[in-house]
Amino acid sequence: MTTPFNALIIDKIDKQVSASIKQISLADLPDEEVLVDVAYSTVNYKDGLATTGTLPICRKFPMVGGIDLAGTVVESKNPAFKAGDRVLVNGFGLSESYWGGYAQKQKLKAEWLVRVPEAFSLEEAMAIGTAGYTAMLCVLALQDWGVKPDDGPIVVTGAAGGVGTVAIMLLAKLGYEVTASTGRVDEARPLLEALGAKHIIARDQLARDPGPLEAETWAGAVDTVGDNTLASVLAQTRYEGMVTACGLAGSINLPTTVMPFILRGVTLRGIDSVMAPLERRQRAWDSLAELVNLDLLRQIYSVEPLSKVLTLARDILAGKIKGRVVIDVNA
Repeated sequence: MTTPFNALIIDKIDKQVSASIKQISLADLPDEEVLVDVAYSTVNYKDGLATTGTLPICRKFPMVGGIDLAGTVVESKNPAFKAGDRVLVNGFGLSESYWGGYAQKQKLKAEWLVRVPEAFSLEEAMAIGTAGYTAMLCVLALQDWGVKPDDGPIVVTGAAGGVGTVAIMLLAKLGYEVTASTGRVDEARPLLEALGAKHIIARDQLARDPGPLEAETWAGAVDTVGDNTLASVLAQTRYEGMVTACGLAGSINLPTTVMPFILRGVTLRGIDSVMAPLERRQRAWDSLAELVNLDLLRQIYSVEPLSKVLTLARDILAGKIKGRVVIDVNA
């Protein structure tokens, strides 16, 4: 008889979504190739939506929440991995179609797994997590488009959040002039400046009804907000600049016009971290290993136990969380 272990189960009964920590066994886990002892997961905005049932993130029930995880392989039916390998997973439908990281053990498909870079502990890998990996995808997209540091400033919206804080760190390390947009200017200023932001602007400067075109300001952008904020950024982006969009903290709406695209040649690049191919994922994690300052990383995350996920899920939707929250699933 196997020893039971803890998992946060999201269920739907009479059209009502609820979540609670329950004990399950290995026999309850999905029939996948690789068994992992999970060490850490995280709380992302998407986790908040799934755990609270605010949006229908979970496509089947019951569901183990947590869109990412880091841990150690216990056993594997796939020769690509062996016991003792340190691995992580970001996205691939975890907490949507497949059981996720809010469990002390999980069975996973081998093709989802990325080896944790030697530069990071398992805790540090989840301090970066899906948010930091997404930030890296945004930065790589800007670089691949040809946006260079001397082309002009880059604006990061939702700057005090998980994606925003890591994006600022990465962009600053690469030599870009970063402007951080946040709704918590006074509270977040010391941290954002420590991460490398040269300028900090209040959220309201962008979260408003924009004109079709406004003064050319940004060579590029990392947007986590959507809605009027993204529309304002597009209206202010310089000729042939690029805006990367990876979030919807404001809303799913985009009240813009075609003017930035047809008169300034602005490119809006959607960033999907969930189903990105393995080659792109590996490139992102290899780049993170080169660029992340671990001393700065320690300033932007905290570690909390699995028992606090329900509270943290509500807090992240309410905009009360600054930086990253790592979940110790064994605490």
